[in-house]
Amino acid sequence: MRLTELSHGAGCGCKLPAAALAPIVAGLPRPTDPRVLVDASTADDAAVVQISDEIALIQTADFFTPIVDDPYLFGRIAATNALSDIYAMGGTPLSAINLVAFPLEQLGGDVLREILRGGSDAVTEAGASIVGGHSIDDPEPKYGLAVTGTVHPDAVLTNAGGRPNDALVLTKPLGTGLVSTAVKRGLAAPLDEAVSVMTTLNDRALLAARAAGASALTDVTGFGLLGHLHELALASGCAAEVLAEEVPAIAGVLALTDSAIAGGTRRNRDHAETFTTFAYGVPEERRWLLCDAMTSGGLLAATPNAMDEGWIIGRLVEGEPGTITVA
Repeated sequence: MRLTELSHGAGCGCKLPAAALAPIVAGLPRPTDPRVLVDASTADDAAVVQISDEIALIQTADFFTPIVDDPYLFGRIAATNALSDIYAMGGTPLSAINLVAFPLEQLGGDVLREILRGGSDAVTEAGASIVGGHSIDDPEPKYGLAVTGTVHPDAVLTNAGGRPNDALVLTKPLGTGLVSTAVKRGLAAPLDEAVSVMTTLNDRALLAARAAGASALTDVTGFGLLGHLHELALASGCAAEVLAEEVPAIAGVLALTDSAIAGGTRRNRDHAETFTTFAYGVPEERRWLLCDAMTSGGLLAATPNAMDEGWIIGRLVEGEPGTITVA
């Protein structure tokens, strides 16, 4: 049985819609402890809690349904995706806890073992350790990690520090959502290229962002490029401009926009229409690409200086915070 046959969505495309989630969490109590440096109020990638003058802990959790049928690759992709939140805050992964929902009787222990082995290899590559886990029985498989990282309190990178005229740099091409949906529907798609993107850690991208003096940082996952850029621009008090033709795409994915648009991508597009203005000449396939529900995407940096990694796709500008113009 194919793993993707058991999932209603693929990877980060199964996330609850940003537009629906925001009003639900808006009224929840916020932490008052002064040790909490970053909480959920700016929709950042992870929480940061200071524990000494030299060390702050970064905490995140991320899990999702199968995005590929190979159990090992599913585990590796899910773990790489969860680790990305630590890099997006400027930190170094330290330890991780496995999060497992799995139909053990239906799929058997060998499949789960391969998922966990893939996750373990990704965490080991990141220089961290898996130190435990939690599992439940579930007819729909899900896997991910709760990850703890460290960072100096003065070196935290959030999504709220961007400034007008900062360049916007994206470090991985878009299109993994299109590829995974095409594969789920039995269509030809560049799966090997997408897997390469999704299993690449964002550690080098973080180093490049730091070297360039990045003022704000986030990663691009289930809410699509426009959704995550909207959060960064809103938290930074800026507007943003994006040059559609400069946004990198996995080779061949633009042709999939006629047949492989995921439900998560459609929800992203609906949400993006509330804060994005598209120039008349932006092709439809490019509009869909900018809303692609990515899994384990790259970092999106706002920086005043050139970066050694990635593509310059636009800039932050003066304007209504969170609004985006695509030309």
